[in-house]
Amino acid sequence: MSRRERHRRRRKSRGFPLRRVIGMTVLLIVCAIAVGAAAAAGWVLDVAHSAPNLSKNPTITPGAPSQVFASDGSSMGYIYSPDVSVKLTYAQLPLTVRRATIAIEDRRFYHHGALDYEGIVRAALKDIAHGSTALQGASTLTEQVVDNAYLPKSIDKDRKARNLKYKIEQAKLALQLEERHSKTWILTKYLNVVPYGTVGGETAYGIAAAAQMFFDKPVSKLRLDQVALLAGLPQAPTEYNPFLHPAIARARRNQVLQAMVTADDISQREADKLGHRPLSVRADHQYSTQTNPYVFKFIEAQAGYDLCPHLKNALNCPALHDGLKIYSTLDLQKQAQAQAAINDNASLLAEAGSTPASAGLASVQPSNGHILALATSDQNFSQDQENYAYQASRQTGSAFKVFAIMTLIHDYDGNPNDTYYTSKPLPAGWTSLAPTWSVHTDDYEYNGTISITKATYLSDNTVFAQLVVDLGVEKMNQIARAMGITSPLGPNPSEVLGALTYGTTPLQMADAYATIADGGVHHDPTIIDKIVWPDGHVRYFGNSKGTRVFPYNQTYEADQVLKQVLTQPGATGAGLSWGCPAAGKTGTAEDLANAWFVGFTPRMSTGVWVGYPQGNYPIDDGFGGHYAGPIWKDYMQSASNGYCGDWTPPSVPFQGTAFTGPNSASGPAQSSTGATTVPTTGVTTPAPATTTPQTTPAAPTKTINGGGGGGNQHGGVGGAGGAGGGVGLTGAGTG
Repeated sequence: MSRRERHRRRRKSRGFPLRRVIGMTVLLIVCAIAVGAAAAAGWVLDVAHSAPNLSKNPTITPGAPSQVFASDGSSMGYIYSPDVSVKLTYAQLPLTVRRATIAIEDRRFYHHGALDYEGIVRAALKDIAHGSTALQGASTLTEQVVDNAYLPKSIDKDRKARNLKYKIEQAKLALQLEERHSKTWILTKYLNVVPYGTVGGETAYGIAAAAQMFFDKPVSKLRLDQVALLAGLPQAPTEYNPFLHPAIARARRNQVLQAMVTADDISQREADKLGHRPLSVRADHQYSTQTNPYVFKFIEAQAGYDLCPHLKNALNCPALHDGLKIYSTLDLQKQAQAQAAINDNASLLAEAGSTPASAGLASVQPSNGHILALATSDQNFSQDQENYAYQASRQTGSAFKVFAIMTLIHDYDGNPNDTYYTSKPLPAGWTSLAPTWSVHTDDYEYNGTISITKATYLSDNTVFAQLVVDLGVEKMNQIARAMGITSPLGPNPSEVLGALTYGTTPLQMADAYATIADGGVHHDPTIIDKIVWPDGHVRYFGNSKGTRVFPYNQTYEADQVLKQVLTQPGATGAGLSWGCPAAGKTGTAEDLANAWFVGFTPRMSTGVWVGYPQGNYPIDDGFGGHYAGPIWKDYMQSASNGYCGDWTPPSVPFQGTAFTGPNSASGPAQSSTGATTVPTTGVTTPAPATTTPQTTPAAPTKTINGGGGGGNQHGGVGGAGGAGGGVGLTGAGTG
């Protein structure tokens, strides 16, 4: 072997270990990469497998304001909702909207599947170049639909971080979505569910809601530059909001126009021309403006109560944000007439004292319980302000005597014309039911022995005090509850004079009197006629069949008694008739602090209250016939719209007999039947009946607590508590 060969061999043997080390290192790196890739692939597969499937993921649907309608179908406004969405079909989406959206959000929409792999690579390189660890961009319209309509709230943390796990879950659902739906469906879905921004606390979901919110016009009326502005919003709704950042919004709009040039949708010249236009945004107030806000508030509360009766606060009912169409019973013409009746008597209310008194009016349709009008003298609406028509809970004065009349007629077959009591002062100790209760008339003048009919139109307190003691307070309370009074009632005989512990409202009184107006059938009052869901199904609330409380001939008898309150000379309601058949009763609570008139025709029953919302403060000459009566008459006359019908005489007239009791003009107490009829069922049960008829509660409302108050020379026994406080044990309710 030559010297050269030996030298070459030694060099070869010395280089072998180095090459081996390098080779082994490369091999290990390749193995590590393979193992890492396998592990990564396994992790990806595991994430994808654990991600929810489209079939098990419920669609996330944005909420929408529910719209309220009056009885004639005209819109009264929308119930506030944090979400605003309006669904459109593909055919309703203008071509410019579709093109602008695709140009700026997903230019290759029609050329890739659910995922745009070319876009993913391009976005990844961009993220690497900028040193970003989050995965930005590369979301197709399909992925954005998944993001807004299918990904559950449970992955919000990953969504905000936009990490790989989130992108894998998004991609899986996007692939499933693209397998099930066409590009047309996906584009339509996108344009209906993505958020476009928030204005005034309401977020617009979908292009239709955005068009209304940012331009106060339907999407079909948008100009191309306006379409471009909206198309650019979903990527960063807050940053591009034209009301908050007009300069940035304008730059984004022009970016969309330039993207449309790139997509050959418009020319460069057209884009340049449109880019010089002002933004022309205009805030839309249709979702925040309501007709008759006081009544609107009541409609909202009643709808919430009807749909979510288990909630303490009906206004928190989630269904109110489901884009419902709520059809109310409110008659806008009668509402205007009710408001006019109050406004036209403003000078009368100003006579009440150093400051004008307030007034509330509630009107009900007797045949079905539909609430026709709820008017108030206070027009400075705020969310905390009460509507006196349904929230002024006050003592009623003599308007409560009607329930004693119906107890006499119904439970005892007593004829008001033949039943006599002596009008006289009743000193303390005259009855063991209330030993300290003394009663007298408002003017300290007495009428001798008179019938219940005459005592009604003269509103003689001493006669009715004796009558209720003989009838039984609990029986009167049963009748009141069956007719519609839902306020708490107790065993106090002074309730017949309106001295209620917690008072009651014009709406309750109008509803109760409506039972007489409808011939003995009570309908729970409702201001909701029907509610229609977006899918078309309907729930009806205004078709009550009612519950018969009295036979028709008994209420006809009551009609004849109460008509005389308006027609007899010297009656407390004299002068309130307008020449058409009507019946009613005045009411004046103690201290002349609350003035009432409640009356009805065959088609309307209306209660009017006048007083001070701050408490039971005396009104100058505060009698019901003087203050509440004229408002009632003006409304009833105008709202009757020419109707002048009367009740039809019954085929079997009410006969009745003279009721006699320990306090009547003569004879012992007795019931003509020896039994008490429970009004709400019509079932005769042995006396005494103590079961309280069940009534459907009204929508939860905030009431002005005006019950209680100390009694004095004008008042009955004041109920405990309420404005004025305490329990008065002298005097009697008046008028």
